[in-house]
Amino acid sequence: MIVRIMGEGQVDLTDADLDLLNSFDSALESAIEKGDEAAFRKALHDLLDKVREHGTPLAADALEPSQFILPHADAGMEEVRQMLQDDGLIPG
Repeated sequence: MIVRIMGEGQVDLTDADLDLLNSFDSALESAIEKGDEAAFRKALHDLLDKVREHGTPLAADALEPSQFILPHADAGMEEVRQMLQDDGLIPG
């Protein structure tokens, strides 16, 4: 599955990676619900780090349809809140 990280490009993840990332997505949602900036920042960076670690980057000139889009590392809490869907940033 193809994932876009805003400002960084696209990576390819497996379905198994999706299960791993959902726990990080849940932590991010929880921090936003609580309005906890420190926990939000940590959860966002942890999520993006895992995507980078487990994903295979696509070529810079590749433009594949993305299954979901993740915010950039410096995104604010309100910006990420607006990106959330019913099941978080990562569906599933």
